[in-house]
Amino acid sequence: QVQLVESGGGLVQAGGSLRLSCAASGSILGIDTMSWYRQAPGKARELVAAIFNGGSTSYADSVKGRFTISRDNAKNTVYLQMNSLKPEDTAVYYCRARRGSRYYWGQGTQVTVSS
Repeated sequence: QVQLVESGGGLVQAGGSLRLSCAASGSILGIDTMSWYRQAPGKARELVAAIFNGGSTSYADSVKGRFTISRDNAKNTVYLQMNSLKPEDTAVYYCRARRGSRYYWGQGTQVTVSS
């Protein structure tokens, strides 16, 4: 099993920044992809950003140029730096780990951006 714990969410004004963290523990050997998803009220969960084993990254069009995903392998932690936040970024943000054919989710952290 893999345990994921997100932190760093909160309330911020439009134009502000937040950094989310996702700490992984447990059977982390073999995790190849770490991703951030978000889910706004009444909407489907959507992929925000992903970082792959070789370090390459992928972003949703809506966050390109504003969000940056990174990982610290020594700390088993993935980060999501969010800049120039907009009210439409308001959502619960979830971390997901992929290990082989299995996926693990964190409990989520709330991000609220006020206008």
